[in-house]
Amino acid sequence: MSERLIGVDVGGTKVSVAALRDGELTEPTLHPTEHAGADQLIEQLTVAVQDALRTHGGDAVGIGIPSVIEFSTGRVRSSVNVPLQDVALRSVMQERVDVPVLVDNDATCAALAEAHGGGAELEVANLVMLTLGTGVGGGIVIGGRIYRGSTGAAGELGHTLIGAALQDGAPAHAEHFPQPGSLERLAAGRALDELAESSATQHPESALGRLRAQGKPVAGPDCVSAAQAGDEHACAALATLGGRLGVGIANVINTFDPDVVAIGGGVSAAGELLLDPARKAAARFVLPGVGARTEIRLARSGPKAGVLGAALLAREELAGVRHPLAAGELAG
Repeated sequence: MSERLIGVDVGGTKVSVAALRDGELTEPTLHPTEHAGADQLIEQLTVAVQDALRTHGGDAVGIGIPSVIEFSTGRVRSSVNVPLQDVALRSVMQERVDVPVLVDNDATCAALAEAHGGGAELEVANLVMLTLGTGVGGGIVIGGRIYRGSTGAAGELGHTLIGAALQDGAPAHAEHFPQPGSLERLAAGRALDELAESSATQHPESALGRLRAQGKPVAGPDCVSAAQAGDEHACAALATLGGRLGVGIANVINTFDPDVVAIGGGVSAAGELLLDPARKAAARFVLPGVGARTEIRLARSGPKAGVLGAALLAREELAGVRHPLAAGELAG
């Protein structure tokens, strides 16, 4: 009998739910994310999963959320864009849906999907994914397996420091994140918003400047559209963002020497206008001899990456994959 898997991708704006069977993913159903509180969001997830189980059947459920997860227990350690702070989500959901449930970070799930090709078969053994959206997420696959670190929280690559000024004695409090000089502060969608606004101010004759003159807000997507239409100033703003991204990519390559660094998220819609300067910057900062086989490319899984990765996460549970890096376990 084939495996029947349910994947759930919880984002700041929508919840996506789909089934994976015989390597084929169903068309996801989408629901606006419930932000009223943890109880309300858990109820929404319960109803969505139960509906999917009734429609498709299911032997296990994987859930990806934009949070720091203690993977061994499925507890949400910290959460910003969804109201699940300090919730034991895995155990709560298992009690409600009565099938095995796994919970992990959404970018980690997306990386797992990106490492798989057609038929949900493993295609890339060593892959690091960066997702450029409102923030910068990251996921790491080594030897075809997710790398989670000692507590399950590895992959927070957006907080890699690529331009920090050291200040002796400066405290690092939670409210100070993302830190100045971090990849997330300098290369996320919000950074592109700032670059677009600055370009519009400095170049009133440009496409972004004319948009601003009409009293319309200028943001990152406008910059991408103007650059794709050939506006030189919008292209320059994307090149600036791409250069910053390239420094972060260089850190990834120097650390992991992966087969692939995949770039996803909304900002990746800029395509080569972003990747070309990123590749050039990365080449300047990668240690000679490292990353000789690394391909820097756009993510290929598209908007279904998160929900597909969540379903693949559930497949690991059914396959009895042991996670030696989960909290509380020792290698050896």
